[in-house]
Amino acid sequence: MIKSMTAFAGNEAEIGKLTLSCELRSVNHRYCDITFKLPDRLRFIESDLRAIIGARIKRGKVECIINSKKQAKDGQELLINRDAVAALLAAASEIEQQMLAPLSFSALDVLAFPGIQQEPDNDREALKRGITALVDQTLDQLLEVREREGAQLGELITERCLKMQGFVASAGKRMPEVLLNLRNKLKDRITELSAEPDFDRLEQELVFLAQKLDISEELDRLQTHIAEVLRVLLQKDPIGRRLDFLMQELNREANTLGSKSADKEMTQIAIELKVLIEQMREQVQNIE
Repeated sequence: MIKSMTAFAGNEAEIGKLTLSCELRSVNHRYCDITFKLPDRLRFIESDLRAIIGARIKRGKVECIINSKKQAKDGQELLINRDAVAALLAAASEIEQQMLAPLSFSALDVLAFPGIQQEPDNDREALKRGITALVDQTLDQLLEVREREGAQLGELITERCLKMQGFVASAGKRMPEVLLNLRNKLKDRITELSAEPDFDRLEQELVFLAQKLDISEELDRLQTHIAEVLRVLLQKDPIGRRLDFLMQELNREANTLGSKSADKEMTQIAIELKVLIEQMREQVQNIE
């Protein structure tokens, strides 16, 4: 199943005395790159969360943001680290003695200082289970969004592949007419330049031009690559890198086709193919 690398999901849950929120954001990336923004008290679970996300996402830059806040309940006591308060005030007093114009600070300033407020005790194992469940739930939603957007990308790429097949078929039908036009132009040119045209030489030139302008191999390879793209789109494994390689091969053949074009219509076909390939390439950049 095709998966986009671009998605967002968020959830919230109450775990013990804490309310936790989890956000997962993913964008396109060449490899799987997982980063975390966690409160210091939750750093102990980072490696477990990395394993959980990495097991289900194979490609993309994923950012996991977890925030926590204490639940405001009636009668809840605010716990103060009195030793930390004493140390802070002593240090502030010592510094103020060396200042020309010391600034006063309020009790709220003291409370906001790191380490002053003591965190309520939480069961570490219960907290770990709760956070794991929260991240799993958010990850389910993220993958659902990636699959939904991936399905849309698959439809867009399939549509462009079918258009390319039409242009390739048109190029194959156009080639005999191109050679016939070249033959007539050469014949007219030789007739103008010589009273006794050398038609043997004309045939030799036509054979040389036919070999030079032969695009049958390019058309065959284009058809093969397009068929491979359509086949890869049906695979369940991550397909982004393989599709990216196929886009390079398609572009190479379209460039060669354009360099061999001998009339305006063939040039236009080559241009249309390159436009479709570039559109697909942009979409492929977002596929896992």
